[in-house]
Amino acid sequence: MSTAPLRVLIHGGGIGGLTAATALARRGHRVEVAELRGELDALGVGIIQPSNALHVMREIGVLDQCLAAGFEWEVLTVCDPAGATLARIPQPRMGDVPSNNGIPRPALARVLGAAAVEAGARIRFATTIDSLTDEGDVQLSDGSAERYDLIVGFDGIGSPLRTRLYGDRFTPEYTGFANWRVTLPRDPQLRGVLMSTGNRSAKALLTPITDELMYLGTVFAEAADFRPDPERAHEQLRERLAGFGGPIAAALEQVTDPAAVVYSRISQVTVEAPWHVGRVVLAGDAAHASTPHLAQGAAMAVEDALLLARSLDEHADLGIALTAWEERRRPRAMWVQSLSRAVLKQETGTPTTPAEDELLEVGIPGAAHVLVQPY
Repeated sequence: MSTAPLRVLIHGGGIGGLTAATALARRGHRVEVAELRGELDALGVGIIQPSNALHVMREIGVLDQCLAAGFEWEVLTVCDPAGATLARIPQPRMGDVPSNNGIPRPALARVLGAAAVEAGARIRFATTIDSLTDEGDVQLSDGSAERYDLIVGFDGIGSPLRTRLYGDRFTPEYTGFANWRVTLPRDPQLRGVLMSTGNRSAKALLTPITDELMYLGTVFAEAADFRPDPERAHEQLRERLAGFGGPIAAALEQVTDPAAVVYSRISQVTVEAPWHVGRVVLAGDAAHASTPHLAQGAAMAVEDALLLARSLDEHADLGIALTAWEERRRPRAMWVQSLSRAVLKQETGTPTTPAEDELLEVGIPGAAHVLVQPY
């Protein structure tokens, strides 16, 4: 580390926040994480770590733990609605790390939380920011008052820090679509992601996340005020996937518990103003939340985290470091966001713009090759 150690507060103990805590603490910075939850127990089902995300995991020292907790895979299988294989597409690697790893979100939270603490970061649970000043004086909800050199907002798509900086200028935009996902026992024949396309739904996917588990996921157009019926969410999912055969139908037969169905609306955020104001910086979903169609949301967050630490290494002046970091990150994150939204529109028959049509010429397979280039 070429700069003097900073006192850093990270607002949010999710994937990006814990990666930043580890990367910064390993460089000698004094790092605290304010996490609203009472423990690191991530919500949701599983997540795909593409090769660029795994490259970051290696750089912060947790690649082996991620692979041990998840399911490494190399080939994307594309099927028709009946389950017949249309294509098997090998996935690219960044350097010598695997192409992809599926992992349960709670397992990833445990890996990253342990790494942050081992690196020297302190995690303050059930804590959030009550107030802060331009000088970095922060009043925390646990009653403590501290001064920090840098406050990092890895606090998600509904970021309170973003609201403090910009009010309601950059609120989440609902795309009109939602994710339905459920964790199931893994089909022993499922060795990588299987995507079934061409039915009346956009697509359905099976993703292995451990030797024992996989998740079924699909995207549908849903009204903004729609929520699944708590008593029959599993039946509503089956209704939406009616007509699928093969592995998707076999997976659906196992969906018997409505409480196991995880429903989440798909929204995006684009902070078109600077991502940093003074000593406060927004990162990950707080700055550039995308739709999940490239499986790159968490990957962009961990790239943000690592490169923020690197930029602080390279520039002694905080303002210069944050500006250089944003100039490096914004084009890549916005490219992912724009292509992800274009793919959503293409798959659901929504009209696309000429600019989106140009992006769609790259496609999902081409995007994977773009994103294994150095970040």
